[in-house]
Amino acid sequence: MKYALTVILLSALVVSGCAPKAEKVALQEGTPAYALAQELAKIMPALGPDQTTVIAEAKDIAVTAAEVLQTMRDNMGNRTDQLKTADAGKLKEIFERGATQIAERKLLLAAAKAAKTDVPSAELDQALQSEYARAGGEEGFLKALQDAGVSIDYVKKSVGETLLINKFLGGIAEQGPKITEEDLRKAYKDETAAGDKTASVRHILLLTQGKTEAEKAEALKKIEGILAKAKAGEDFAELAKQYSEDPGSKDTGGLYEDFGRGTMVKPFEDAAFSVPVGEISGVVETTSGYHIIKVVDRKKETRPFEEVRAELEARLKQAKQGTAVQDYVEGLKTKANFMLIGL
Repeated sequence: MKYALTVILLSALVVSGCAPKAEKVALQEGTPAYALAQELAKIMPALGPDQTTVIAEAKDIAVTAAEVLQTMRDNMGNRTDQLKTADAGKLKEIFERGATQIAERKLLLAAAKAAKTDVPSAELDQALQSEYARAGGEEGFLKALQDAGVSIDYVKKSVGETLLINKFLGGIAEQGPKITEEDLRKAYKDETAAGDKTASVRHILLLTQGKTEAEKAEALKKIEGILAKAKAGEDFAELAKQYSEDPGSKDTGGLYEDFGRGTMVKPFEDAAFSVPVGEISGVVETTSGYHIIKVVDRKKETRPFEEVRAELEARLKQAKQGTAVQDYVEGLKTKANFMLIGL
């Protein structure tokens, strides 16, 4: 939930792979992705398995609809079958977004390798161990992949590439604008003038990142049902423990205490600082998914400037680093003449 560089980068398992220069990836007959493309072609002919429709291009890069579909299949396995329930407009949106992400990732991988960025094998092992732990152990993780039709070799490759990109962009972030005394004074003035400085909330999150439109619709319906239970008076903390998919707060009943402005993503922050204390928000959508938020408490800033100086500096640094990374990615695309051709 809390803002981090990885939020504005690319999700670890959303897109992956880097084809040779300007290679147009095609689907192999007899594969699950090929069969799915045959079905999608009935909705949108440009998605046919033998088409080489280029959706996005940049220097030495040509991203085809086939590559987007194969990437989704590699990442999501059998869940990609839900694409068959989407209409042409939704498929166009999904494939164009996917093509953009693939192109961005390829450009970032090339830049990271050119800068000789390196990820030690120990870091990759640690990242994989974290994934195993979230699944209750390596055996459970591998079984979940097998059930979904996702290759462990692909996951290892994808995680390794993501670590490489994140490490490279971390260096870019550190080179971003420095925080000045004027920045700190202005932030303090703005915060004291804004009224409430921190908020404490409980929230329930259903993840949607990387999911199909059909899965998102299902998640929205589910969280609307949870919201109805909360509004009817059921214990919010217990509902969070039962339903929330936020590992950082689920076990504590969805609790986030005393976070400041600029800490959470904007839709979440807006609700946390506007919903009356003791009341529950409607459904709030962020890049992570769908939330419902109960405001527990809010506090005003009463501490003197020197006492909060380090805290302000850390928060402003994080925000400026995020902007620096976003600007770098956009600059990289411009330099490579990125173009979204579309479907």
